[in-house]
Amino acid sequence: MPAHLAAVSYLVRDYDEAIAWFTQKLGFTLVKDTPLSTDKRWVVVAPPGFGAAGAALLLARAANDE
Repeated sequence: MPAHLAAVSYLVRDYDEAIAWFTQKLGFTLVKDTPLSTDKRWVVVAPPGFGAAGAALLLARAANDE
């Protein structure tokens, strides 16, 4: 059975800023943007044409400066 990589976490400063960068500048597709709490979201972007079948980036915002 072939294995594949579903998502890689990518640390970002701000969700909306990162979404804008990946979608507007790099042409990525916003796959999912789901609120998890008041300050956390599940945000996934993928290169054009990859969708659910290819690798994607999970945009993660740090909980603190460390």
